[in-house]
Amino acid sequence: MQKKHDVMPIFRLPVLSWGRRQWLIAVLALPQLAKAQTPLRIKIAAASNLKFVLADLVSQYRHQTGVQVEVSLGASGNLARQILQGLPVEQFISADEEWVAELVKAGRTLDAGQRYATGRLALILPKNSALPLAQGLAAVVRALKPGDKLAMANPALAPYGVAAQEALLRSGVGALPAGQKVLGDNIGQATQFVATGAAQAGITALALATAPELAPALQVLPLPESLHGPLHQRMVLLKGASPAAVAWHQFLLSPQARAVFLRHGYALPQ
Repeated sequence: MQKKHDVMPIFRLPVLSWGRRQWLIAVLALPQLAKAQTPLRIKIAAASNLKFVLADLVSQYRHQTGVQVEVSLGASGNLARQILQGLPVEQFISADEEWVAELVKAGRTLDAGQRYATGRLALILPKNSALPLAQGLAAVVRALKPGDKLAMANPALAPYGVAAQEALLRSGVGALPAGQKVLGDNIGQATQFVATGAAQAGITALALATAPELAPALQVLPLPESLHGPLHQRMVLLKGASPAAVAWHQFLLSPQARAVFLRHGYALPQ
């Protein structure tokens, strides 16, 4: 029998950050959700430079959890505007940080998001090109013939297009005349212009240029990081994101996913 003066111990649970709470909720919820007969599906929007690394990550995650991740690829600017107009996705994975900031400012996100990778630029030529790739960007541009085109993503829509413009300026080439460049709606389209021979040179994401799916069609030269500002890439969960989406988001920050980003040519955030 408890004595009158005995004091019952008081247990206090630790205070968890929002991100930790969401992660814990997601982890606890997934086993129950996985029992559902219909496979879980989450929809996300992602920058085109992530095409191949996300294909790898989505496949691994589906194998481990059974969750289907449906990816809409495009230029970060286009995707952000579509989200503002009601695109039904739970996560936005951008090629920069500015477009995430636009969604944060508009009140569409759960928080400010997380930096997940840093990208690199590459100069690419068709496989059979005789242009002097090893001599660098300025030499290749000078060697272009009248009517030849250099492909890049549209700077108004794609962060990799902005970085390509910076690389042209810092390399001493300057702004190309309109007739000498062809702009892709996103970095994936710009890369295809070169892979198919529609453009004689291009500036693209290193992660795309070195993907096994494109390597047979391209010559690739990584560009010095000093030629452009850092391509810090950020992702964010949108308001209304499900526990399944939160768990996927946390997976992308895991050591397993970070190793995949490294393998695809990205640097990791400090």
